[in-house]
Amino acid sequence: MSDELNEGGVSVLLVLAGPAGSGKTTLCERMVAKVQGFSRVVTTTSREPRPGEVNGVHYHFFSAEEFDRRLEENAFLEWAWVHRKNRYGTLASSVLDPLAAGRSLIINVDVQGVDNFLRAAAADPLLARHMGTVYIDVPIEELRARLIGRGESEAEIERRMITAEKEQQKREKFDYVITSASKEADFAELRKIWQQRQALVRSSD
Repeated sequence: MSDELNEGGVSVLLVLAGPAGSGKTTLCERMVAKVQGFSRVVTTTSREPRPGEVNGVHYHFFSAEEFDRRLEENAFLEWAWVHRKNRYGTLASSVLDPLAAGRSLIINVDVQGVDNFLRAAAADPLLARHMGTVYIDVPIEELRARLIGRGESEAEIERRMITAEKEQQKREKFDYVITSASKEADFAELRKIWQQRQALVRSSD
């Protein structure tokens, strides 16, 4: 149940990134559950729905042909191939329409996805005004311990650690950095960031 209000209808878009094991997915879920008027961005994929997945709720499921058509229309804020098999992306309408209607949004993407959001914001005043980027940083040894605790294979852990070290070098481009401590502490920091971003948007009115 939500226990906070999205005050005054001031909408924000929080774009989270961080390594596997940083807890960014859990943070997104908690913001949606705890803050009234907050929702996750429904992203788009070219893969088939899995059992229990609902179109428009879990993803917008597009055929390869429909995905191509939307690309030709420049309808995506960002998109990428995943494992050279399926495409995932974020439709501009899935972000800009809710923001304009006063609803706040949260999404977690990889660092490349954040780059694409920043490029889109440079060309769109609404997005630039309402968006805040957040990097969830985890000390390397703590991150390794978390991945071990998740039961990842040694090869997968090493692959993810290499990726995490590369991504950490790009922390400076984010508006905010949360140094991960605990689930409760991280969530408290994210709520502070949300409130700070709301204040910035309100002051620019």
